[in-house]
Amino acid sequence: MAKTFKNFIAGAWVAPSTGEYYENRNPADWRDLIGRFPSSGKRDVARAVRSAARGFEAWRRVPVPQRGDVLRRIGDLLVRDKEDIARSMTREMGKVLAEARGDVQEGIDTAYYAAGEGRRRMGYTVPSELRNKFAMTLRRPIGVAGIITPFNFPMAIPTWKIFPALLCGNAVVFKPSVDVPHTGTRLVEILLEAGVPPEAVQLVHGRGSSVGDAIVAHPQVPLISYTGSTEVGSRLGETCGRMHKRLSLEMGGKNAMIVMDDADLDLALEGVLWGAFGTTGQRCTATSRLVLHRKIHDRFLRRLADRVEKLRLGDGLLPATDVGPMINEAALRNTMRYVAIATDEGDELVTGGKRARRGKLAHGWFHQPTVFAGVKPKSRLEQEEVFGPVLAVIRVGSLDEAIRVNNDVRYGLSSALYTNDLRSAYQAIEDLDAGITYVNAPTIGAEAHLPFGGVKETGNGHREGGWQVYDFFSETKVAYIDCSGVLQRAQIDTYDV
Repeated sequence: MAKTFKNFIAGAWVAPSTGEYYENRNPADWRDLIGRFPSSGKRDVARAVRSAARGFEAWRRVPVPQRGDVLRRIGDLLVRDKEDIARSMTREMGKVLAEARGDVQEGIDTAYYAAGEGRRRMGYTVPSELRNKFAMTLRRPIGVAGIITPFNFPMAIPTWKIFPALLCGNAVVFKPSVDVPHTGTRLVEILLEAGVPPEAVQLVHGRGSSVGDAIVAHPQVPLISYTGSTEVGSRLGETCGRMHKRLSLEMGGKNAMIVMDDADLDLALEGVLWGAFGTTGQRCTATSRLVLHRKIHDRFLRRLADRVEKLRLGDGLLPATDVGPMINEAALRNTMRYVAIATDEGDELVTGGKRARRGKLAHGWFHQPTVFAGVKPKSRLEQEEVFGPVLAVIRVGSLDEAIRVNNDVRYGLSSALYTNDLRSAYQAIEDLDAGITYVNAPTIGAEAHLPFGGVKETGNGHREGGWQVYDFFSETKVAYIDCSGVLQRAQIDTYDV
């Protein structure tokens, strides 16, 4: 019989106040029941926030280097459990085991990076305009952080948010995606084992419409970090703007990989296969558009089609598998819908285009890796995020045209250019409207110690990862120390020389 899991609220593993649960099943074989998880409600969120507020008052007083030591222990525990977590992650969300190991490794890297930041939470010291006066800035924690994360990186994305939040001295209320609750539970278990105080972290399972919305709307949660769709992010922005909350949004992408006629085509082919069909295309940074120079278009497309047709679908735990399932039936049907849209718009189906139901695949949410050619700028397949294994190929005649095609979408997360011309590389870095540009690498592959995020409708200006995320989870305070013993008036246009 499958296990029934609980929330972690107020220092204890507890059942949801609703008494309701939902089933978490393996997307590669929906007959495989992983467990039953809480369908929580507003009462659970309210209790979690009250506890987190208490946890914040204690945790904020722990010296920052000591908080960093806790984060280092978390990294050590993730190393210890890496293989077990990766295997359970693949069972839960479908990505192939090598990718799941990389997902856990991202959490490990983020933990160790956060531990180092505990020794360098620096402010500034600057000269005062007045005599015998000292001026400086410092960083202070904010309060209870609401953390809402998606399914596609069940360990990496929560750690991108939770570790900086904790390092800065905040308490956390964490809602993982309903599709990956088990990995979220494993993470919280490790946080507690490493020494995070029980009231500094709360885990509330449930759907966005009940738990996520309640976290965002709670008046005692002053900052929210969300990764998910642009549509939901816009709605959260309205709530947070009205309530004067700090909000970090990391949302959609329609990322293009440009291949010029002077590119290393062998390297570019490997890049697009990984960028378009890694994680079954279920990445915000996925290569969903391939922009080919007309001089290499036909031969590159033939090679691409041949390689895509050889990709092996299957259970991500099997060594022979190249591409796993989609996360659930709704995601599969959305991909099938975009295949129909592209067909109706006259795009040329090169390969794929169907649900895969042969043999063991019949019990999972599998879709063939799919390539459409002759895709026109402004068409729906060229403009809209599919979040599945569908690649749109667009022909261009120059780098300037390729850059215009790249920029003419509402998103701006990641971009890539394959070329051996240094001037072209620097032009792309300067002119591509994206938060990230790769040269001679695909649109995926962010590293934990660098900022991550995009422009336009991909985000709202904040960044995950690197040093910038720590500024989001803390506030600047300015301190003046006047040792003169007399009243001195700054910003009065008189100086006692």
